[in-house]
Amino acid sequence: MDIFTKCYEYKQVEELRAMDLFPYFRELQSRQDTEVIMEGERRIMLGSNNYLGLTTEPEMIEAAHWALDNYGTGCSGSRLLNGTLVLHQQFEADMARFLGKEDVVTFSTGFQSNLGIISAIVGRGDYVICDRENHASIYDGCKLSYGKMLRYHHSDMAELERCLQHVPEEAGALIVTDGVFSMGGDICKLPEIVDLAEKYGARVMVDDAHAFGVIGKGGRGTASHFGLEDKVDIYMGTFSKSMASLGGYMAASHVVCEYVRTNSRPYIFSASVTPASIAVAHAALRFIEAHPERPQQLLAISQYMRDRLHEKGVSIIDAETPIIPIYTYDSLTTLKIQKELYQRGVYVNATLPPACAPGQCLLRCTLMATHTKALVDEAVDIIADVMSRYDVHA
Repeated sequence: MDIFTKCYEYKQVEELRAMDLFPYFRELQSRQDTEVIMEGERRIMLGSNNYLGLTTEPEMIEAAHWALDNYGTGCSGSRLLNGTLVLHQQFEADMARFLGKEDVVTFSTGFQSNLGIISAIVGRGDYVICDRENHASIYDGCKLSYGKMLRYHHSDMAELERCLQHVPEEAGALIVTDGVFSMGGDICKLPEIVDLAEKYGARVMVDDAHAFGVIGKGGRGTASHFGLEDKVDIYMGTFSKSMASLGGYMAASHVVCEYVRTNSRPYIFSASVTPASIAVAHAALRFIEAHPERPQQLLAISQYMRDRLHEKGVSIIDAETPIIPIYTYDSLTTLKIQKELYQRGVYVNATLPPACAPGQCLLRCTLMATHTKALVDEAVDIIADVMSRYDVHA
């Protein structure tokens, strides 16, 4: 059999394009902001992870220009060999201080961070225990490791305990969870997780991709949100959301970071974060330190939108974060609603399997701290009007 047979037989995209319902790869013709030009028209952007609105801040743009002028366009090598810049070292030291950890390791992307951390830490004979709604990069990091993966139903602490009970006493165990879950916007049950980890001798890793810059003191993430900084062994995060750049990081003890630096294949065999990307991430870190009110603004405007949607009778999943999911359940209905919103000037993300369970499709709205109430009001009026004409129920 030709290995490309699956490609020739794959018709989903072709069928959606024929119905003019393919929702992906929309062309952006302006900067990532609260309002954008997409395919020639103005759209209110409610589908970006630019949570703090830093992609257009002058300090970020100036940092990128400065790095290009002084360090060029790329590093052309891995951190292990010729790709370590003083910019990387300075950022890692400042990020470790900000997060209250001994050390930080930077990776070329957020996805690669989870691949690199989990595959290095979880070895043969070890166990990695995951929430079923963890990000795809966590799942792939588990696959890349030589350990055994166990999964528990979303935020089900009783099942997490049963998983821990299956770990042999002589085996190592790492519990990995999203801090803020990317689809539902809910926050993990970290107090219960760390209690169970202590009870069964496991370590804890929290993916703060959607939590850094969003929750916790000054945006420090999930552990800070719960006051459990000393109970979480590894923080992971990304530059591509609140930090307006590209890359990722791991924060942990010095001994754990050194082990990952010299044993993680995704880290050792990848080129390092480009000069402009690390300079922008560092500028974003300085901005977040100097403006602890920005995450508070983000949560306030997010709550404002939730309140307005409730007033309009739009059914949403309630949480504390800038991720506001609107359940649409059926794939075809979801695509039709998303298309109509797009045509009327509101961009939201259509979330379909495998990003969600079958029958649990949703429109994923995300806020930025720089959204105004006027923009939110305009978007909510359009969303409510479109939703009112569809029979959406479980």
